[in-house]
Amino acid sequence: MPRALTTRIVQDPSDGFRFLPDLETQPPDLRVSFDVLGGGRIRARMSGTAVPALKGTEHKIDLSSRPDEVHGAAARLCARWKERFVDFQPVDDQGRALQDRRRPYATAADLSAEPEEELRRVVADLARGGESLLFDTLLCGDDVRIEMFRTYLRTALSQEGLRVRFDSDLHLPWSMLCAAEEPTASAATLDALFARFLGHRHVIEHTGDAYAWIGPTLRTLRQPAVSLNHDVRVGRTTRADEVAKVLTEGTACTVRTTYEELVRDFGSADLDEQLTYFWCHGEFIGNEPEPHVLVVRLTDGIPFDGHTVRELRARHRRSRFRPLVLLNACHAGITGASTDRSFLGRMLIEHGAQGVLGPQIAMPQAFAAEYALEFVIRYLHGEATAGRIVHELARHFAARYRNPLGLAYGLHSGMDARLDQMSGGRE
Repeated sequence: MPRALTTRIVQDPSDGFRFLPDLETQPPDLRVSFDVLGGGRIRARMSGTAVPALKGTEHKIDLSSRPDEVHGAAARLCARWKERFVDFQPVDDQGRALQDRRRPYATAADLSAEPEEELRRVVADLARGGESLLFDTLLCGDDVRIEMFRTYLRTALSQEGLRVRFDSDLHLPWSMLCAAEEPTASAATLDALFARFLGHRHVIEHTGDAYAWIGPTLRTLRQPAVSLNHDVRVGRTTRADEVAKVLTEGTACTVRTTYEELVRDFGSADLDEQLTYFWCHGEFIGNEPEPHVLVVRLTDGIPFDGHTVRELRARHRRSRFRPLVLLNACHAGITGASTDRSFLGRMLIEHGAQGVLGPQIAMPQAFAAEYALEFVIRYLHGEATAGRIVHELARHFAARYRNPLGLAYGLHSGMDARLDQMSGGRE
């Protein structure tokens, strides 16, 4: 007669794999890969439910474009946003700067009171550049296979609300690129122009050059652990103080203002944060013969970069350090096509971070503080993923403030990063 046997577990053969179920996430609707191969070739691949499969497999083609050409065009697009939009200066009939409108797009986040036709012309210029980088530079060529790949991608990106992953060796400002212009859209409204940007249409992340480590499951905490790493002299006339206040509400908040404090904590195996916020100056410095690297400086001005992260965290890769990093490094000027803008973010991800969010252009402080305030409030509330919040904010600033700068923030991994409301989200 059958009977239940007493079972005693003396060994766990699945140890080391028991965390994997917690890592299951919804796959992206569209995954587009650009792999840089030997000889300066770029291989493009595309798959996902948003694009028809060819005989059950992915689309794949070697492109005619070259990495240096694409990087150069991307650097020009970022510079274009700074020169044509951030530094835009209205003039009178004689070409003299209007004294009551000194760089109006850089000094305020809310542009709803600015002349809309003026804004429309500037944003149309940015949209044209974003479309050209994607379709005329990266995906250029008359080869029938390239044309087919380009057509499938154009059709997929013309949809809205997709989860898109650019898994790419090419670090491009994906959210600032644009879907193709409709043939009848020569006099498109400002709203129609905003809607062409990929960051407005879709939830986007960039992956490919950093491997996110599989580590311990995220703990359920009564209070989320967060940090504010800042230069106290930055943004005194902005809403930076409000961001700092929000970070301390219902959280265990660590404030760091010096390089030594960063080194002390990043070198600790016990470092455990859910949100790490940098509000400081960033700049690119020489690293010959390698590309320039991004460094951030807190109040004492000592540079902190990706190499420092690697030095401090290499022995602690399997620790509980799994934050989302908001790298709001103001006025990080772009020095050229050879600049490695992704290195700091890549090192943070490889050493524990779920993802890194930051500006892809030299961002004015007024907007950077406004963006950070909105993002921190929504993320700490715990009701949406980082990817969803970034998408919502791009639309929020475009619709309410008539400002496209929300599109200039890029998410490096972390599409599904989320602060569980049980971990201290506010009621």
